Amino acid sequence: MNLELCTLNPIISNMGSPRRVGEACLVAIVLLLLSLNACALSAGPGFRDADGLRETADLIQEVKAFGLTLGIEPTDALSRTTGEGRALSILWLWMQRAGTLARNRAVDIRMAVGLSSIKEQTKIEQVFRVDGYSIYYRQGNEFADSRSAVTPSFAAEGIVRRVNVILHEDLHGDVNFDLPWDIEEGVVTPLGSLAAVQYFKHHGDAENLKGAQMALNEGRQISRELLKLAKEAETIFKNTPVDDAKEKVLALLSIYPAYQSIFQRQVVGQHPATVLEAKLSHDLAYFRYFEAIVTLAEKPLALDVLIAELKKLPRDATPEITDRFLGALETNYSGATH
Repeated sequence: MNLELCTLNPIISNMGSPRRVGEACLVAIVLLLLSLNACALSAGPGFRDADGLRETADLIQEVKAFGLTLGIEPTDALSRTTGEGRALSILWLWMQRAGTLARNRAVDIRMAVGLSSIKEQTKIEQVFRVDGYSIYYRQGNEFADSRSAVTPSFAAEGIVRRVNVILHEDLHGDVNFDLPWDIEEGVVTPLGSLAAVQYFKHHGDAENLKGAQMALNEGRQISRELLKLAKEAETIFKNTPVDDAKEKVLALLSIYPAYQSIFQRQVVGQHPATVLEAKLSHDLAYFRYFEAIVTLAEKPLALDVLIAELKKLPRDATPEITDRFLGALETNYSGATH
């Protein structure tokens, strides 16, 4: 799923009523105004940054070539550096009706706003409350589009994360997967982690293989915990006034330490009660199928074969269709041998 990106113009999916669209646009405009106050002119990379950019550019070409051996067609995402021209960032917003979760459907409103500078130069101050909705936002420089460039901050990331992101963004290319957003993220996220493990295994890099395997295991644990938490949270929201329900669900996080860790880390600067339903719904899109797909990869099933099988998902796949599809793969490969 390639990203359609319009600078200063919001992209809204599952829009619903005009009132909902208007509310979402208002949030985006407020955030943009706050952001643009902080914009600075791009500065050329320093010598150390330039070295890091060159090293990461070389790594990207190597990783993309490896991905091709797994059936991951390379795309133009992250194919240039900030030293080769202007870089963009994206502000993503997710809105979920208060007191509800997108457990088996897409989040109510999803929006992407292209900003004309990288996130380090375009700081978001805050998001204001929109009555009736939970709101979660995230800003990033890495996305599945040719306008995504390698930044000094990405070049400074650990190699395990960089390899994962490179593969993840290529998997998003329409030549690989062109699915509804919530389904595609759920498929691409575990596949990127699995491919990263294979990359370090292929290169005999024991130290980083260990790190990639740890990241994969963490994703599995987050997936298991999140699915349990979401089920409990949905029951609480159905039977408790919204404000009280939010407090109860936030208190439940301590029971799920792996998920609590990423929740707290990723909502820094945002109000937990405001982001709760949107954040849980966002994370369900990314981790709903993580455990199921990694479990499939443990079958006598090579990763390139698994990727090829998953590419057969229908383009209009829903959570129900995807569940049946993964269940059929589980059945088909349960009796297979290496």
